Amino acid sequence: MFILGELIKSVALLISLVFNIVYFMLVIRIVLSWVNPDPYNQIVQIIYKVTDPVLTPFRRLPLQMGGIDFSPIVAFLALSVARNFIVNVLYRIAVGLGA
Repeated sequence: MFILGELIKSVALLISLVFNIVYFMLVIRIVLSWVNPDPYNQIVQIIYKVTDPVLTPFRRLPLQMGGIDFSPIVAFLALSVARNFIVNVLYRIAVGLGA
């Protein structure tokens, strides 16, 4: 059971890393929205492809005031709650298995 617990802890760390990468890409996307990036640049396209699925549900909500879009802030909060929940549950399972 120790090995399974360690495996679950490793999965929790991997999930946490993925969430951190998405956070970082969201910050880059926010900075890109302040400048006018080349939409044909491959890096810009990758950032948009990764962050669009995260931002799309929040863009449907009325979160724009005065030309400012607050959906990334709500996305950060939702991602933080999801990450904390998932990682903490996996850690508890791992501790229960003797890791």
